[in-house]
Amino acid sequence: MREPLDYHDQNDKFSTEKLLTFNVGSSSVKFGVFILKAGTPLSVGKGIIEFQRNCLKFQFGGAEKSEIALPATSKTCTSGVVDAVFTALATHFEIVDITAVGHRMVHGGDLFRGAVPIDEKTRTSIESLLPQAPLHQKHSLQLIDAVSTLQPDIFQTASFDTSFHSTNSTLVRRYALPRALHDQGVKRFGFHGLSYSFVAREVARIAPDVADGKVVVAHLGSGCSLCGMEGGISRDVSMGFSTLDGIPMATRCGALDPGVLLYLLAEKKHTPEELEHLLYHESGLLGVSGISSDSRELLESGRPEAKEAIGLFAFRTAGEAARIVSTLGGIDAFVFTAGIGEHQPAIRAAISSHLGWLGLEIDQKANNSNAQLISSPDSRIKVFVIPTDEEQVIADDTFRLLTALQTN
Repeated sequence: MREPLDYHDQNDKFSTEKLLTFNVGSSSVKFGVFILKAGTPLSVGKGIIEFQRNCLKFQFGGAEKSEIALPATSKTCTSGVVDAVFTALATHFEIVDITAVGHRMVHGGDLFRGAVPIDEKTRTSIESLLPQAPLHQKHSLQLIDAVSTLQPDIFQTASFDTSFHSTNSTLVRRYALPRALHDQGVKRFGFHGLSYSFVAREVARIAPDVADGKVVVAHLGSGCSLCGMEGGISRDVSMGFSTLDGIPMATRCGALDPGVLLYLLAEKKHTPEELEHLLYHESGLLGVSGISSDSRELLESGRPEAKEAIGLFAFRTAGEAARIVSTLGGIDAFVFTAGIGEHQPAIRAAISSHLGWLGLEIDQKANNSNAQLISSPDSRIKVFVIPTDEEQVIADDTFRLLTALQTN
């Protein structure tokens, strides 16, 4: 991942045009500032809005850092939150220099196969997909509207997580449900596509010997999924119709027998709203441990419930990896990325221990130091730790669309 450039030292070398990106997650919003040089968006600043702490952290030029309290007290993306971002950025440059804003959109369904400019029609289409990704899509739409309110003339774009997985075959995407439901859009879409797109590019850059082969990538953060790629193209993914499917996450359940839902509805008299909250906010690591949704806290805890939560997470992740290897018909490399994947050696080791039968073996010293290559010399499969950069993918998409607009 490219580090932010020192804007203050190199200001005279850059165009004044800048791009801003927003990346909505389930517990935070990351944003990036990019400046155009030689026709390429280069990162000069980054920040994160943490809803649980109600604060904004901002880093500009690679060295200067600041942290401010948000004026909005709710844990949602409001105009006040966006205003705080623009206020922080205004201490470094003129806001009028921002020519475009790119947004990460989790769900594009069958409506979007690539990034698009946001207008009234595309916004309505994005909103129609809200039921499939309520944890993210609502916040992204609020951000779009907030930017429009504060800067009504600014060019905005949307980049979709689902687009990367449009290459999955119908066999992979189909559920064993009546065909009419599949035709109506009840199918497996997959998510975290912006992350996988960036990682695919990085694998091609750092390990061209395996990039054309079969690679399984584990995006492990607050939200988690796995993707199987062949030649950098998605062939299978653990998430399906919604961001609930696949492996357990911080507060989401992962794959679940639908009979459990029928039981909770019929016997326990849960409402759909109660079920939604249970599945999205009370399950996963938090639900199993009863302690925390943060894997760092669970690793530090001595309680058996914490150990069981981490153990289940590693077990299910390895099991899903094995299923995806079956789709690919083999594996040449395994990649860990995102917050947990990039920074937690103990969890990488726990997952890898379940995959030894594939010939996967990690080097303990390399793993503990978060090295880029953590597989041992004897491992049949290369294992990498690659930081993801979804903001760069959004910026690249935004710049391409902005260039097309200016050319026309």
